[in-house]
Amino acid sequence: MEGQDHKKDCPEEMVLIPAGEFLMGTNNPGIPQDGEGPQRRVHVDQFYMDVHEVSNQDFQKFVNATGHVTEAEKFGDSFVFEGLLSEAVKSQISQAVAAAPWWLPVRGADWSHPEGPDSNIADRMDHPVLHVSWSDATAYCTWAGKRLPTEAEWEYACRGGLSDRLYPWGNNLHPKGQHYANLWQGEFPTYNTGEDGYTKTSPVMSFPANGYGLYNMVGNAWEWTSDWWNVHHTTDELHNPKGPETGHDRVKKGGSYMCHKSYCYRYRCAARSQNTPDSSASNLGFRCISEKKGRNGFQVEGAL
Repeated sequence: MEGQDHKKDCPEEMVLIPAGEFLMGTNNPGIPQDGEGPQRRVHVDQFYMDVHEVSNQDFQKFVNATGHVTEAEKFGDSFVFEGLLSEAVKSQISQAVAAAPWWLPVRGADWSHPEGPDSNIADRMDHPVLHVSWSDATAYCTWAGKRLPTEAEWEYACRGGLSDRLYPWGNNLHPKGQHYANLWQGEFPTYNTGEDGYTKTSPVMSFPANGYGLYNMVGNAWEWTSDWWNVHHTTDELHNPKGPETGHDRVKKGGSYMCHKSYCYRYRCAARSQNTPDSSASNLGFRCISEKKGRNGFQVEGAL
């Protein structure tokens, strides 16, 4: 696969993303209100990025080592897509999200019980961890000696060295008739054909990697970034932008297994969305980055 030389001298499960410049955003936004444009030139320093989304197995190691309790566990519930719930769980729910009635707040839903108390992750240890808030993701990255990527770093990595393309692999959603991401096929939200092999999350290293050797940069699970949400962007040429200094929501990128062009055409590198930092859901995860290698694997600049 093109770009595999970036794995040289990198410990397992991270790849070197070389310094460079790219065109961030798009002048042909799929969802204009999301602030996908205007396109602007951005310079990014090199960094190392997790090859795949943080998995249930990865997160379990963190919880076992630190005793971390996620915000979903503290709140007592988290949002789950209705189509994944058992009838027993659905019968206990009286409210839904008005604008998106397929999202239901489920008591007892958390990272180790993705569809509520009658579910578990025993057969999904290599799937992305879900139901993690921005704060949970930040805590994990800090524990691992890493950090969340900025939106610019994430998008630069997503593009895999390609310029001004829709997806991490190019402009064709299904090159040679093949699926390159875990997305929704069929009619959303009533019927997912699972044509790509999955009707919910897939293992974190499913589908072809992009030019930098990164898996599932779009589809599967949304990924948190460190940036505060903003829809107004300067066209000035920027170096390592970090987004607004303050805000209400954090930026998430990449879309998920629930994305369908008719409803959520956000599985493009330039696409973006947002959630409050304490939000969690059955399609929201993350991956980490680091500036340099440290003595215990990876360590961010200035970390103790």
